[in-house]
Order: sequence, then C-alpha cells, then structure tokens
Amino acid sequence: MPATAPAPVSICVYCGSRDGNDPAYANAAEALGTAMAARGWRLVYGAGDIGLMGRVARAAQAAGAETFGVIPGHLLDLEVGKRDVTRFVVTETMHERKKVMFMNADAVIVLPGGAGSLDELFEVLTWRQLGLHAKPIVLVNVGGYWDPVVAMVEHVIDQGFAAPSLRDFLTVAGDVPEAVAHIAAWRTGGA
Repeated sequence: MPATAPAPVSICVYCGSRDGNDPAYANAAEALGTAMAARGWRLVYGAGDIGLMGRVARAAQAAGAETFGVIPGHLLDLEVGKRDVTRFVVTETMHERKKVMFMNADAVIVLPGGAGSLDELFEVLTWRQLGLHAKPIVLVNVGGYWDPVVAMVEHVIDQGFAAPSLRDFLTVAGDVPEAVAHIAAWRTGGA
C-alpha cells in the first residue's frame, strides 16, 4: 500500500472584508497568500472575495496554494463568496463558520481587520487561555495596527483579569515574513 502524502499545514487567516486605509494592509495580505503557497501551506479563511480576504485568497491561489473557504449563507452576496477555492463550505451561522475554520487549521494568523476579526481573535485567544487548544496565534502588526489590542491585553493582565500567561498566547510579528517564520519554527519544534 503506497504511503499517502501528509496533509498540508493549514493556516486560518482572519482579516478584514475591506482593504482599510493604508495600502500596506493590502500588500501584507497579498504577501501572506504568496508566502503560504511558497511553503506549501493551505489557506483556511472566510471565503470572501472582497477586502483583505479576497486579496490573501487570490494571491495564495495565483501562487498555487490550496484554499479552503468557509462562509455563512447570509454573507454569500455581501462578501462575494469566492466559489473557485479548492474547497468551498457554506454554513448556516457565523458561529458554525468560525468553528469550521478553526477546526480545519493548525495555526492562526491575524491580519488587520474590523469587528469580525477582533471577534475571531478574542474567541481563539479565550479558547487558548482555557486550555482548549495549543495552536499558535500570530498578529501581523502592519504599521502598528495591533498595538492598541496588545496594550489592551496588557491592561487586562495589569488589572488582574487574566494571568500574565495570556500575553504568551499571542505572538506579535512586525511583518509577514516574521509571522511565516514563526509558524515554520513552531511546526519544526523551534518556537
């Protein structure tokens, strides 16, 4: 019986359904999609074809990566569901979308985004704090975008609402190469 190829490393990417005001955000999304493909990693994301979501997916596809998109039915039109991904899943609810994305990923990378990205980030951070998973969570801090969130996490710790270990569950990367290097090191046991 021939050996089967191992499944690709799957990275769940949370990011905005808009481009944001700084062109560096779009550049980072495209760079991440390309870098993931170069490493043979699979993109797991929200299946939208707009904003940073669309940019990371199109870049990953153009560079040959597998893409796994998950979108709730009520957002198919609003987020322009990208049906040409390797695997396209339509869920009934946002909760189900987040669960399917997370369960099909080995790690999480968070690009700039809005309320939805914050929701996704804090959900997986809370799950990590509760010991429900040990997946790395990496913030790509494009132009200091995530600095207020990092400060808020420090504030939560300083005010006694979380143990100092909470900060250890987040890795803050200054750019896409640093984020990708962190995941690669983690995969080989070096992070």
